[in-house]
Amino acid sequence: MTNVLNRFRLDGKVAVVTGASSGLGAGFALALGEAGADVVLAARRTDRLKQVAQQIRQQGKRTLIKAVDVADPDACEALADEAVTHFGRLDILVNNAGIGTAVPATRETPDQFRQVIDVNLNGAYWAAQACGRRMKSGSSIINISSVLALIKSYAPQAAYAASKAGIIGLTRDLAQQWSGRRGIRVNAIAPGYFASEMTATIPDDTLLPFIRTHSPLGRLGLQHELDAAVVFLASDASSYITGTTLAVDGGMSGH
Repeated sequence: MTNVLNRFRLDGKVAVVTGASSGLGAGFALALGEAGADVVLAARRTDRLKQVAQQIRQQGKRTLIKAVDVADPDACEALADEAVTHFGRLDILVNNAGIGTAVPATRETPDQFRQVIDVNLNGAYWAAQACGRRMKSGSSIINISSVLALIKSYAPQAAYAASKAGIIGLTRDLAQQWSGRRGIRVNAIAPGYFASEMTATIPDDTLLPFIRTHSPLGRLGLQHELDAAVVFLASDASSYITGTTLAVDGGMSGH
């Protein structure tokens, strides 16, 4: 009988994490490394990736830094190609790169809206497409959506909410195309509000009352609470799960 904890291990696997330079993405990369994976760190700016890479090496795992703008399909192809060239395989993709705005719909410009969609939704597709072309059976793609794909926001965020809702539709379709035929599982995570660089910029008197009203747990999530969900969906522990969206939101979407 297989030890259940061993099913969460990622030894011998190679993971790509986009948007890995800071915040939640850096946490995901460190968690995957701790679980045993070698990690390719991707972001538009590589200077902040170096610190994350050093921490992963201290865990005894190999790492690779790559400058990538996920809105560029060719850059995503180069990322996936270099991951396979460097490590010999590609098993896990965490589609985490994203940007957000909080602009009222009557004032949001076409360029502002398109930029969010281009990075958050189109970029996730280009990265999944590039990695999916090189992945073998047993691989896993994890798309980072948002609780705002499931509930209303406390702020005007049409572009962000639309892009993250699109991620859920994209996840379902890629799972349908790739899971049975190619053995690549595709799932999404919809995080709620987590203690991070992004939420640190939001005044407490704006965000915290919203969370207390809409979340049964009534607090911000912590990085390790989201890391565990990423490792679960990346690992064989979730081998019978595909095409689903896991809300890690303190109960906010079900409240």
